[in-house]
Amino acid sequence: MHHDPKGRPPGAPPPGRLREMDRRLLTALHACGRRPRVAAAARTLSFSGEHGALWLAAGLAAAAADRERRAAWLRGTALTAGAHLASMGVKRLVRRPRPAWIRPLVRTAGTHSFPSSHATSAAAAAVVHGVLRPAGARGARLVPPLAAAMCVSRLVVGVHYPSDVAAGAALGGLLARLGTSWMTRPLPGTAPHPAPRPPRPPAARPRGHRHV
Repeated sequence: MHHDPKGRPPGAPPPGRLREMDRRLLTALHACGRRPRVAAAARTLSFSGEHGALWLAAGLAAAAADRERRAAWLRGTALTAGAHLASMGVKRLVRRPRPAWIRPLVRTAGTHSFPSSHATSAAAAAVVHGVLRPAGARGARLVPPLAAAMCVSRLVVGVHYPSDVAAGAALGGLLARLGTSWMTRPLPGTAPHPAPRPPRPPAARPRGHRHV
């Protein structure tokens, strides 16, 4: 096996290759913000996801509406908040600065970039709602694409690298998945409530059948 003069094995990515990919992808997505409608949508998503506000409000609303599984919804909301706090703790440890070469479209609460707390809370909420909402329930299909849009919005407004968003989403999804059993555990002295099933379509009548 031959090595180059700098001691790197053949096929190994040169230093800075991933960083350069990060910058290029961020530049391309941030350029989408030149369109007024795209910029307005990205700003709205970023503002609504600040400190996980959108997902916490959605969890509390679901807890108020679903009395039978109120405890599970409250625990799921706590998981989302806990994941968000965990991401903030990681930020203080890593202390990666935000992209300084791009003009952001929004103001940020802090100067640290890794991981994206918006992505963390969005992914955690997507897991929570995916567990507690059946596939055919109202709003079940809305949360995953909304969470994905929230993640992309942080790139469009230019305050995170793609690796920040990917790491935040992975962290939020992992923490929420680890807390699933605690979230769905029934309270002491109560029977577990099964998740409601989506309504079944009416059975088709056999051909030739007539009412008398």
